[in-house]
This record gives sequence, structure tokens and C-alpha cells, in this order.
Amino acid sequence: MEIGWLTAFIDMPASGFDAGIRFWVDVTGSELSPFRGSHDEFATLLPPDGDPYLRVQRIGTGTARVHLDLHVASIPAALERALQFGATLVAASGHAVMSSPAGLAFCLVTHRGESTRAMPRPDPPHLLDQLSIDVPQARFGSECRFWGDLTGWEVRPGSLDEFASLTGPAGIPYRVLLQRLGADDPGTIARAHLDIACGDRIDEVAGLHEQLGAVRLGRRKHWVTMEDPVGLPYCLTPRDPRTGRVPG
Repeated sequence: MEIGWLTAFIDMPASGFDAGIRFWVDVTGSELSPFRGSHDEFATLLPPDGDPYLRVQRIGTGTARVHLDLHVASIPAALERALQFGATLVAASGHAVMSSPAGLAFCLVTHRGESTRAMPRPDPPHLLDQLSIDVPQARFGSECRFWGDLTGWEVRPGSLDEFASLTGPAGIPYRVLLQRLGADDPGTIARAHLDIACGDRIDEVAGLHEQLGAVRLGRRKHWVTMEDPVGLPYCLTPRDPRTGRVPG
């Protein structure tokens, strides 16, 4: 299955939708497309350079969450492959709404020729460029195998034992990371969060995001955890925003 592009979708409850959109438009330096959908529930963030790779959806209830769209040449062929490797079909209407074996929502959509990655935001340089799939401890191995089998990309161990990454082709806008959650995490299904590469200027980026309405939740050795105005967690990492490489 050839995957030509990836898009992250931020699903936000109606009560915080406007605030969430304003935040992510500011963070990415994007413009907002016209709304679409039967209830004007969808919009695309249009970066100042490169092809779109972040979209938003207004949902009626629940908490903010992230799902992944895989842009493929043939939805029927990709759907057959996903089912073969253990995914579940949730709905189909022009695109396929799926669930991974560990419960992460994702969609198969038609690739429309997107190919150009966005450039880092300046002052300080940072770029939204990674999606992390957070997997309950007991399901980590099987979920890594599923995503490797589905995409055909190599699954590589991370620099820390709880991580693995998918090695996609050059030009794909997101690096896909898989993280094994701790035994104390109460989650029973996989979920996803977004990561922003900041290089050695994480604290400056965190300060900028706080001015835009985010909250700093905590710091670990290799990243800072943030929460956007709608309650969606995301992380700031020390990876180089131009190359995606981890320092050292």
C-alpha cells in the first residue's frame, strides 16, 4: 500500500472549537480554509508554504482528540489491507473510518497529490512534524506490528525503550512515533498526540504557546508536555525542526 501523505485531524468539542482553531492557526502560522461538511464541521489549516497537513473537526461531545488520515491511491485496496492486518471498519462514505487493533481511530482518504512539506515557523524555529500513538503497555508489540504491516514502513526501536518509530519515505509531513504507556496509565485503548520540534529552544516555544493560551503541564528530560486551550495534550521536543533529528 503506497501512502502518499499524512494528515492529522484534531477533533474538538463544540464548546471549545473556536478557541482551539485560533490556537492551532497561530501555532502553525496558517490560514483557515472555508468550513465544509453538512454542518460546517470541518476545516483545513493552510500553511504559508507547503501542502496542508493539519485539519480540524467539530464534534458534539467528548474530549479533544487526534486521529490520523492516511492518503492512499486506492481506498478499496488499502481497506482490504487494513482489515487483513487486524483493523476494524467503523464507517465508509467516500472514505473509510477505521480503528486499529488497539483502538486508535484513523481514516483512509484519497491522495490528491500533496507532496510539499511546510517549513518551520520562525522566531524561534519550530515545526509540527510528529504524531505519537500512545499504546497501553500490553498492546504495544501488536500495535507496532500492525502499523508496520499496514504502511509497509520499517519499525525502528527508539532511543528510549518505550518508543518505536515508523520510517516513512522522504517528504511525508509527519514522523510517526509509537509510545508504550506505563502500567499506571488508566487508558485501555490507543490514543494519539502531536509533537512539535523545537531544537534547543523549547522554553522559548513554550513561553510563546502560553501567551497563545496553552498551559505547561510538566517537563521530562527529553520533552515538555503542554495542553492547548481545549484540553488537548501535545509535546515540545528537542528534535531539529529542519531535519527532525534528535540531538546527540
